[in-house]
Amino acid sequence: MSAAGFAHPEFLIDTETLERQLGDPALRVLDCTTHLIPDPKITYQVVPGRADFEKGHIPGAQFVDLQADLSDNGHRFRFMKPSAEAFAAAMRRFGVGEGTRVVTYSTTTPQWATRVWWLLRVFGFDDAAVLDGGWQKWAREGRPVETGPAKPRPPGTFVVREQRPLMVGKDEVLHAIGDSGVCTLNALAPEVHAGTGGNNYGRLGRIKGSVNVPAAHLLDPATGNFLPPAELRRRFEAVGAFDKEVITYCGGGIAASADALALVMLGHPNVRLYDASMSEWAVDPSLPMETG
Repeated sequence: MSAAGFAHPEFLIDTETLERQLGDPALRVLDCTTHLIPDPKITYQVVPGRADFEKGHIPGAQFVDLQADLSDNGHRFRFMKPSAEAFAAAMRRFGVGEGTRVVTYSTTTPQWATRVWWLLRVFGFDDAAVLDGGWQKWAREGRPVETGPAKPRPPGTFVVREQRPLMVGKDEVLHAIGDSGVCTLNALAPEVHAGTGGNNYGRLGRIKGSVNVPAAHLLDPATGNFLPPAELRRRFEAVGAFDKEVITYCGGGIAASADALALVMLGHPNVRLYDASMSEWAVDPSLPMETG
C-alpha cells in the first residue's frame, strides 16, 4: 500500500519496514490480540490471545492483554479506558517510555492494535504505529518468528504528560443527535447497524441519526492492509464525515478505533471515540435508537 495521500502516514508501518527495524533498542512491539467468542447470554466471551502469541510472534514482541492490562477493570463495561496512572504503569511494564517507538499488531483484525494505538494517543504518546496487514501478512510473507513467552525487558519510563479529550460518554453522543455539525459514525457491520443481524448488544439497531462505515470495510480483503487513502477518503466522504466533527462508536470502543485511526491518518482534525458504545447505549431505554 502506498502511503501517499495520507496526511499522517507515520501511524501505519509496513511489514518490510518493521523487519528492518527489529533489534533497534528503541523499538517496542506489542501483540494486542484478543478473541471475542459469541455468547448469546452476554454477547461474547473475551479470550486474550496469549496462547496464539506463544505459538508464534514477531521477535522481541510483548503480549498485551487488553482487558487485564489496559482497561478499567472496576468498570461495569469491558474495555473501558483506564486511569492515567494505571495506563502509565502498564506501559512501563512493557518497556515503553521516553525515546521509545511502539508498533502494535494483532493476529486477528487490526482493531485490537488500533485500540491500543488510540489509548497511547489519548495519553499523549504519538510515536506509535499500527502494523499494516498485521500478523497474518507477516506470517504469510515468511518473516522472522519467535515462540514461547515474551522475553523480559527493562521497565520503561512512561509518564502521562497530557490526557487528550479524545473519548466521549453518552451525554456528548446524546447532544450530537440532530446536530448538523457532528457525524456520529458506527464502525459495526451493516446488519448490526440496520438491526437485522449480527451481535446483539441489547436493543437492536444503531444510535439515532448515526451513519455506517464498518471497520471491516476499511481493509483490502485479499491482503488485510488498509485500503489506499483515496478509497478510504471516498468511503468517509460518502457519509459526510469530512466536513464536521466525528464521534466513532461500535460495540465496546474497539472497532471504532480503526475508523478513528483511518480518519486521523487522512488528516481529519476532530475525531473522538464513544468509549462504552453500544454496550451502554443499547441497554438504556432512555437513549434513542433506530433500525432499518
